[in-house]
Amino acid sequence: MLSSYSSMLPVFGGVATAANLWATHYSGTINYLSFSGGALSLSSSTRTGNNLPSWITYDSAAPALYIPDEVFYGPPSGSLVSFSVGTNGSTTPTGTGSSPQGVVASTLYGGTNGKGFIAQAHYQTSQMTTFKLPLTGGAALETFKYTMATRGPNKQRQDAPHPHHTFVDPTGEYLLATDLGADLIRINKIDKTTGKLTECPPGKPTPGTGPRHGAFWSPAGATSRVRRGAEGTVLFVANELANTVSSWAASYPTGGCLTLTLKQSLTPYQGNSTATRGTKIGEIKVKDNFLYTSNRNDKKFAPNDSMTQYTISADGSFTWTDNTSSYGTYPRTFDINKAGDFVAIGDQTTSNVAIVSRDKVTGKLGQRVADLRIGTTGTPENEDGLSAVVWAE
Repeated sequence: MLSSYSSMLPVFGGVATAANLWATHYSGTINYLSFSGGALSLSSSTRTGNNLPSWITYDSAAPALYIPDEVFYGPPSGSLVSFSVGTNGSTTPTGTGSSPQGVVASTLYGGTNGKGFIAQAHYQTSQMTTFKLPLTGGAALETFKYTMATRGPNKQRQDAPHPHHTFVDPTGEYLLATDLGADLIRINKIDKTTGKLTECPPGKPTPGTGPRHGAFWSPAGATSRVRRGAEGTVLFVANELANTVSSWAASYPTGGCLTLTLKQSLTPYQGNSTATRGTKIGEIKVKDNFLYTSNRNDKKFAPNDSMTQYTISADGSFTWTDNTSSYGTYPRTFDINKAGDFVAIGDQTTSNVAIVSRDKVTGKLGQRVADLRIGTTGTPENEDGLSAVVWAE
């Protein structure tokens, strides 16, 4: 286990008095971490009960955890599992759902509060599934199986559709899925009562782009569906195969589906320079008027990989701002706390969670404040090591 960097104070403001995080490990555990006084420690570690826990969907109001299964060999299916969360991070299993192989992300949607159902992206098996909550052990509510007539430009990675992320638009009326294999941003209209989805025409990135993850940004003051559409809501997409970030203008025609129009594309590096061979852009997040990506295997801060910060203008255009260290290798996921003063980076291969400071005014990521290895380290390009991290808030 790596030592916690308790002596390294953030360059912006003081250290948070106390906070907690959740982290999953591909060995099959969900881990509860405590961040206090600049030190990061492991409070508890629990078996999830599924094969390859790949993602964390956390409902802070319940509170509850939903953990999907990326299993892609051996068993013909995996398990979506749910837990209630008690005091001090204690967990109690509350339900399961039988799930096809290869889930890499999930999200809550629909119902009266946006949390009545859950949708999963299945990279390995080219599909998306949805479940009604709470989980009762049954099959999926809906299954969408995707096909494509021919391989994409990247013959190895685009042999079939590969949905990689599911997420909801700012209105809560649409569920999107970025499909790396088919070069599509799939759009689905949500029936909030039944959880059923109606497919809309997708956004179509340039062939070979490989959209991986997405995050929405709405300008200040956009509080209703109409105003979001009229005032410039933008979808930002991290493209794994092109190693770019693209922006898409979102429009909400009356009586029609959400539509996306490509606006801009940038690489994660200064001067729009091309990523080093072998780099794979990872997750993408928006906080206020700043956009962030993780860059796996670029070794920009050798031996560590990097994070990229962009600045979003009032009109939704964005510019490269900075690269900083991920303080590990293969940063698969990261999460920004609600206060906006710390970022937790989940480095998959080095299997560590690094906490870095963040300036709430400039958006700049600062020094490493704390660091903790979780479980065993992984192997580059393998599904092992740390799989996901989120703040427990």
